[in-house]
Amino acid sequence: MTQPPRFLLVTYPAQGHINPCLQFAKRLVGAGADVTFVTTYFAHRHMTKSRGDTTAAANRNGVVSISYVPFSDGHDDGFKPGDSVDHYLNEIRRRGSQAISDLVISAAKEGHPYTCLVYSLLLPWAALTAEELCLPSVLLWIQPATVFDIYYYYFHGYEDIIIENSTKDPSTDHNSSTTLPGLSLTLTRRDLPSFMDAANTYSFAIPLFKEQLEVLDKIKNPKILVNTFDQLELEALKAIEKLNLIAIGPLIPSAFLDEKDPSDTSFGGDLFHVDNQNYIEWLNSKPKGSIIYVSFGSMVELSRPQMEEIAKGLLDCGRPFLWVIREKAKKKESEKKNEEREEEEEKLSCHEELSKLGMIVPWCRQVEVLSSASLGCFVTHCGWNSTLESLVCGVPVVAFPQWTDQGTNAKLIEDMWKTGVRVKPNEKGIVESQDIKRCLDLVMEGEELRRNAVRWRDLAREAAKEGGSSDKNLKAFVAEMIGEGDHDHGFLD
Repeated sequence: MTQPPRFLLVTYPAQGHINPCLQFAKRLVGAGADVTFVTTYFAHRHMTKSRGDTTAAANRNGVVSISYVPFSDGHDDGFKPGDSVDHYLNEIRRRGSQAISDLVISAAKEGHPYTCLVYSLLLPWAALTAEELCLPSVLLWIQPATVFDIYYYYFHGYEDIIIENSTKDPSTDHNSSTTLPGLSLTLTRRDLPSFMDAANTYSFAIPLFKEQLEVLDKIKNPKILVNTFDQLELEALKAIEKLNLIAIGPLIPSAFLDEKDPSDTSFGGDLFHVDNQNYIEWLNSKPKGSIIYVSFGSMVELSRPQMEEIAKGLLDCGRPFLWVIREKAKKKESEKKNEEREEEEEKLSCHEELSKLGMIVPWCRQVEVLSSASLGCFVTHCGWNSTLESLVCGVPVVAFPQWTDQGTNAKLIEDMWKTGVRVKPNEKGIVESQDIKRCLDLVMEGEELRRNAVRWRDLAREAAKEGGSSDKNLKAFVAEMIGEGDHDHGFLD
């Protein structure tokens, strides 16, 4: 019997990376491939807690199709505040490269070599390791194609223009915006990825993105798989002629998208634990389109003043809400002895009033929430996963971007897809309660926004279904990789 194609999928150990990569692994299995999912011990251990045994997953024929191989990045208990980012990135590069090398060499010796290595953002070294092993590699871009294009142009002749324009005041200088080849969007400072901003404090990010683009420059006819779909970003997918951007999204659980697998109701890799699902019963008890859902994802930590403004905005709006307020990182045991933990929401000055109007939870299964008929609006940080989930579920949004690609995503939401309204921070960077209420009212009462959201929902599902654009793109990619995978492994000579 012919062996199935075998893919090595390597992902950065963050929730926003793991979710789409796990979903992509399932899609590869559906296309007839075997997948080895590689991430760190810390991420794997938390994934195991959320979905049970993750050492292997089987397809319907009982054949193992996804196996999970963790490696140590030297931070098996997680990255802690105060740890050196540079040291961490060096360690994950060194140890991750060795783990990939060991897997590829072992698989080849066993007679079932890998067909291709697929890697997510912030891991350019994975492609370099694959090159040393004569293994084809492909980037899985888990942000919108538009953001990829912006980074590409930034590192290919437009850096000075982007930086110069982003430092100008758009209220006084009409030349403060940037346009890029092939893109119709006009981008101001707030619309660009935050790592490009002169005030960016995450110095590690830009060199990694630069290295990533340099890796792609060295590859002949490079392919970039993008978590989007053709009709959503047709312009951006075709903006750079020399690159082949392939839309294979939305990478959302099948039960909420194409219904090919009704049992696929979660990503299966939550790094945060859901204590109970009382919120689902609560949502189901509410009228259609009545609930405001508020969540800022797995990484954003809002300031106390901003939390207070959100709370006041929700109370002033007067509509029922479900608000995710994550627990802060747990203290060391030695620091919390004889200390009662105060819930984050209990620190809010208007906690009692909030509890009467809505429900606050430390975490939830977001796609399940967004698919509830009671949802009327999603207040989101505009992470790309959350943005896609809102589109797939047809829920209009209040765009509340914080950092990285989120400003660009908010621009797309408000100006390109017209499914939401963007908040306006004051001069101190705080979005005040009056503006939050303004946006909530516009979205909850905006019939055109709702119609647009439903239209994009239908187009997303059309792309993902059997014979849809993303379905065909993925199958064509796997078939092409099978052809390219018939190569000699020079390292065995």
